[in-house]
Amino acid sequence: MFLEYTKKAGSIEVICGSMFSGKTEELIRRLKRAQFANQKVEIYKPAVDIRYSEDSVVSHDFHSIPSTPIDTPASMLLLSADVEVVGIDEAQFFDDTLVEVAQTLAGRGIRVIVAGLDTDFAGKPFGPMPALMAVAEDVQKVHAICVKCGSIANNSHRLSGDDQLVVLGEKDTYEPLCRHCYNKAVSESEQKGQA
Repeated sequence: MFLEYTKKAGSIEVICGSMFSGKTEELIRRLKRAQFANQKVEIYKPAVDIRYSEDSVVSHDFHSIPSTPIDTPASMLLLSADVEVVGIDEAQFFDDTLVEVAQTLAGRGIRVIVAGLDTDFAGKPFGPMPALMAVAEDVQKVHAICVKCGSIANNSHRLSGDDQLVVLGEKDTYEPLCRHCYNKAVSESEQKGQA
């Protein structure tokens, strides 16, 4: 259970999971509830993420909330004066300074809600997400459904052979897979590469 009742103490909440698991949807839901409660909310996203909008956080279901695109986490410290709640989407695209920034904001009594991929396309911990999960008061892991077998999906399988860490994309670029189907897909890709 996340900590909506934490008003003055400050806190860090992390929403993590694979692509298409509902991370951004849950972030938007929590932020809209805070707005409904007349709390002052600021929302940030990496400036590099322009898939659906340059200045809004948008879920795959096209629910949205206005946001401020930023290049570095330090910008949040300058832009978050007199706020009660800070939302951060696509946290995995920020550098490790995001952890210190989130800690600083929470230390100021701000509720910090972070959403991001916990692992990259290769199944490895992604960016500052592991450290954020370690310092958070609450971590919620959400899951997609495997497009191959219907089990709970925990992996974001990249459909292209691109091996760059950051490749923005949607259903044409990624698919959610369970552990078994992900391992099978990776093995098949490796076999094709060797042939």
